Amino acid sequence: MTIKENLTNIISKFDKDGVMKNYAKVIPYFKKYWFRTLLALGLAIPIGSLDAVIALSLKPYMDIVMVDKTVQSPWYIPILIVAFTSTQGLLNYLSTYMNAWVGGKVTNDLKKTLYNKLMHKDATFFDTKTSGDIMRWFNNDANTACNSLLNNLKTGISRVFSSFSLVCVLLYNSWQLAIIAIVVLICAVIPLTKMRALIKSITDKSESAGGRIITAYNEAFAGNKVVTAYNLYEHQSKLFDKDLENVFHLGMKITQKTGWLSPMMHIMVSVGIAAVIGLGSYMIVKGVITSGNFVSFITALIMLYTPIKLLGNNAKNMQNALLALERIVKQLDAIPAIRDKENAKKLTGLYDSIEFKNVKFEYKKNKPVLKDVSFTVKKGETFALVGNSGGGKSTIVNLIPRFYDIKSGSILIDGVDVRDLSLESLRNNISVVFQDNFLFSGTIRDNIMLGNLNATEAQLKEAIKDSYLEDFINSLEKGLDTNIGERGVLLSGGQKQRIGIARAFLKDAPILILDEATSALDNEAEKIVQQAIENLMKDRTVFVIAHRLTTVQNADRIAVIKNGELVEIGNHKELINITDGIYKHLYESQFAKVEAAV
Repeated sequence: MTIKENLTNIISKFDKDGVMKNYAKVIPYFKKYWFRTLLALGLAIPIGSLDAVIALSLKPYMDIVMVDKTVQSPWYIPILIVAFTSTQGLLNYLSTYMNAWVGGKVTNDLKKTLYNKLMHKDATFFDTKTSGDIMRWFNNDANTACNSLLNNLKTGISRVFSSFSLVCVLLYNSWQLAIIAIVVLICAVIPLTKMRALIKSITDKSESAGGRIITAYNEAFAGNKVVTAYNLYEHQSKLFDKDLENVFHLGMKITQKTGWLSPMMHIMVSVGIAAVIGLGSYMIVKGVITSGNFVSFITALIMLYTPIKLLGNNAKNMQNALLALERIVKQLDAIPAIRDKENAKKLTGLYDSIEFKNVKFEYKKNKPVLKDVSFTVKKGETFALVGNSGGGKSTIVNLIPRFYDIKSGSILIDGVDVRDLSLESLRNNISVVFQDNFLFSGTIRDNIMLGNLNATEAQLKEAIKDSYLEDFINSLEKGLDTNIGERGVLLSGGQKQRIGIARAFLKDAPILILDEATSALDNEAEKIVQQAIENLMKDRTVFVIAHRLTTVQNADRIAVIKNGELVEIGNHKELINITDGIYKHLYESQFAKVEAAV
């Protein structure tokens, strides 16, 4: 076994909770700012060591002035105390400033890494997590852990050197009294070693409940119209009140488990001071120590014990910081479920076909969504997927760009499994227009340009023209530079869809997926958007999911999906002539509804 392995085993025995291991994961983020980090932490050494100056200086002052009452008093001692204290204060300010600077920089760097990790999470992750969880894990934890890491290190270093220097003062004045003081100190600190185990489970629950509070605020913002339309004010308030009460009760449980620490330490410290005063008085009378020794000792002892009394109050914050660091390391170590294989191939376009071969898929274990689906789509073909809701149509198209990975079978592009292709090249060759295209806060220009950040002004104008956006943009005072609000709340459904289509035009990918792109629109808006879609479909291989069958009658082939199975396939004419066929039944049902409406 190597020296490194031996050290690792030794550390793991003493670090059962993995705290040192977690710190080691974050330490590299400080290397970029190593000089300022070392300066901030290095200043803690003299800050702590200078605590002993006041206590030590009281011995000669007390013996000469207060006891001997000599006129030759050491006048320089008060001046030195002020000088040393002022120096300590200045160093403390510099250390605090350096701590804040380094902590802020490291927090930002860590957030950049965490944000990048978040961006590469697979769709399953986002399907099962709330916005509150995301905010807590990828933003709030970084603030808590980084600032606490530096502050704890600074406080720890300062306290170690302060304690060492003060213990030296205790030993200098009386080794007998020092033994009592040190024994009491050890007894007071021991309970803190059990703190993590006491509150870890409750703190985890409290943090999770806090995440639900954030989710509630986000839902109040995003779902404000639903709340208003259905008069859900009281209902949502009750749910929010319930979450708040849960957070309160969990907080009280933590207080129950940690609140006794501070008074217990006060009691133990007072016992130590009482014992020292009792024994010290006896030693003064017997002439073992001088009054100056005793006053200097008591001063050093109080300075040593005071921070210890406050540790109980800080236990919760310390554990929150450690748990935040633990969650951060978990995210940093997480490996994306959907990622490139080693030596993944690069997709440069579509030259022949896309084939689904015995594809099986499930979101939840043992609950199949697709059951042995097989079909082939040739280059340039328009392939429509129809069927009742929940049948698996959207799942099929979501598997092509690997939003999810299949359970078994294969999806081949020109004979190459999509899992053998690099994700970047695969997705560069696919454009998607969703039922509800997400628009980012910013301008219309910003959102269209997401299709191709390097597009020229001419390409942008062409995309706008082909998406039938010209009249709308020209009607706006600021045109393309009009701010659309968060998630495009200032736009209609048809306008959002056309911006999504313009985005797809700019991307100019050979494979196009249209996931019910017109199903949420009224007839007038659908007509305009459908014209834009027809422009977009030209010279591309198209997968189109449609609820209204009239929009896919001209597709080269139509696949009918029912309960995860491909039950019929053919063009409109072929399918409509199948006696008792599912497609025929769906089409006639919709046609009957249209006739009734007319």
